[in-house]
Amino acid sequence: MDYSSCSQLLVLEILVLFSLAQNIINAASNGVFNVIDFGAIADGIRDNTCYWNTYSTVLVPPGKYLVTSVVFKGPCKAPISFQLQGLILAPPGLSKLADKESWITFESLRSFTLTGGGTFHGQGRTAWPENQCHKNSNCQLPISIRFNKLNDSTITGVQSVDSKFFHINILGCYNLKLNTINISAPDDSPNTDGIHIGRSNGIEISNSKIATGDDCVSLGDGSQNVLVSDVSCGPGHGISVGSLGKYKKEEDVVGLTVINCTFTGTSNGVRIKTWPDSEDAKASNFTFEDLFMNNVENPIVIDQEYCPHNQCNIKVPSRVKISNVRFRNIRGTSLTKEAVRIICSKEIPCQNVEIGDINLVYNGIDDKGPAISSCSNVKPTLVGKQIPATCV
Repeated sequence: MDYSSCSQLLVLEILVLFSLAQNIINAASNGVFNVIDFGAIADGIRDNTCYWNTYSTVLVPPGKYLVTSVVFKGPCKAPISFQLQGLILAPPGLSKLADKESWITFESLRSFTLTGGGTFHGQGRTAWPENQCHKNSNCQLPISIRFNKLNDSTITGVQSVDSKFFHINILGCYNLKLNTINISAPDDSPNTDGIHIGRSNGIEISNSKIATGDDCVSLGDGSQNVLVSDVSCGPGHGISVGSLGKYKKEEDVVGLTVINCTFTGTSNGVRIKTWPDSEDAKASNFTFEDLFMNNVENPIVIDQEYCPHNQCNIKVPSRVKISNVRFRNIRGTSLTKEAVRIICSKEIPCQNVEIGDINLVYNGIDDKGPAISSCSNVKPTLVGKQIPATCV
């Protein structure tokens, strides 16, 4: 196919697909091509592609497209492939977004594929000075890409750059695979989590690079059977379960494997965190294995006294029950002396924690001597070599 001769049709198709053509910003004067200039009509008609009975492909060809909040929503009659080859830009700042909580959303789709090697650029640098979410938990900022209620779907070979808030949020999904994803934002960018997962089952993240100002991958309540493999994390806050227990009626988190991953210059490596004075909840069946820490500040952490900005009553123990956790073959260097920190709940101690073949060498400059560990309210099973000596 000669894409250059079909660009008008293809851009029109993707505009109608999003069903929010009236929100496209006219920015041709800035060198960003407005799809309206290619013949699209801002009539808000629902996409006909979703009603096709056979497999269909939506193509965003090479070029720059400045787009406000849009939703790609099913259900559809047949599988759809969304091929992003171009660069999709969010409006600068926060004032021009129609939806203050979302930018691009894919929702209620089955056997959906997002691919193409293109980029979603959140233009976060224009919004971060306005971002006060680290001070105000009730603030509203747009997540760059939302995957809501996707089943048996695949996301591969796309990039997310400089999100205003989270890069990717996964909610209510089943059997969703993300492969060769590239996520990037500066290490001082606020709240730019790479991939956040909530109330989803069977999520796989593999062969990806994530560099952010917050968690590379984080699991919220209701996450089940998550696999993170061959991921490079850093800068950022590492890979985290939680924080859990802050809200009522949180669903249990069951099943996470993090394997063959590298952490470089992160503030944490692998971490489980729950709030003191929490609601009742359970977090279980976690395996962290074959991990390399390159100058990581806190390589191994269980923190059941997680209380940022003193927003809790730390004197009341957490009621999140943590059990069946395995740390295996974790090696590298720690920038803090306390390379292993396992602080469990005084009221509900951690159960069935296994620590095996740990080799973490202190590489900081503020103190001398070898790395150390600290533990409370836990009696772990120790297997193989332990550097530092753990929970003794």
